[in-house]
Amino acid sequence: MSSTAVELSERRLGKFGDKYFAGRPQQVLLRNWISFKSSAWIAVVSGFLEPVLYLLSFGYGVGALVGNISTTTGQVSYAAFIAPGLLASSAMNGALLDSTWNVFFKLNESRLYNAMLATSLGPLDVALGEIAWALMRGGAYATAFTIIMSALGLITTWWGILAIPSAVIVAFGFASFGMAITSYMKSHHQMNFFYIFLMPMFLFSGAFYPLTVFPGWAQAIIKALPLRQAIELVTGCMTGNFSVNLLVNLAYFMVMICIGLFFTTKRLNALFMK
Repeated sequence: MSSTAVELSERRLGKFGDKYFAGRPQQVLLRNWISFKSSAWIAVVSGFLEPVLYLLSFGYGVGALVGNISTTTGQVSYAAFIAPGLLASSAMNGALLDSTWNVFFKLNESRLYNAMLATSLGPLDVALGEIAWALMRGGAYATAFTIIMSALGLITTWWGILAIPSAVIVAFGFASFGMAITSYMKSHHQMNFFYIFLMPMFLFSGAFYPLTVFPGWAQAIIKALPLRQAIELVTGCMTGNFSVNLLVNLAYFMVMICIGLFFTTKRLNALFMK
């Protein structure tokens, strides 16, 4: 016999975090799935095509002029060199699209979160549900892109399958952090700050060329940014090049996830649970 929302809420009373979490983030996922089936799938498909077009145009267009690239694992084609960076970027974009503009609309335009938090759901339920949905989108992008890379012969080792879970971790980090920042945004103009930050981070991430083209101080700044950490994590997992640096990359995203969940929950609680 299924429990009602009231019964589930009553079970949480007196337990740690009962003001923030009702144990029902799946309800937020269900709502997003229903919305997705109606029309949102168009945005998902269009978002997936962007990295594929980059791969085909740069990887095989510019790649014909560049030739092979020297890496720590040997000589690789230019298409194989840029593929991990595009995969990481794809996971990032898929996660951010859902955790930023979609969240902003529900928070400030449709006031959907007001209605959600008027039920037994807590702010952590909403945060986990929305981030999980963004995570699914980023994971779907990563899976589809990995299949395309494999079909093009850009994955030459069985370690390549690890590209998918590594990209999911990347998506989780960006989704939680993106939602945390979005929860503090008040206008469309403020939301444009995302693009001011994301575009340079993408162009100078080293996705299309080795970081060694930059001076040492610039390399240090780029390596501290999340997209570069994502590229290193995905590249290491794809090639089976495991090292201590890979643990650093992983720890970086674990911190992003924890910070994002903390501030998202805190902000939603301050806004709606008065």
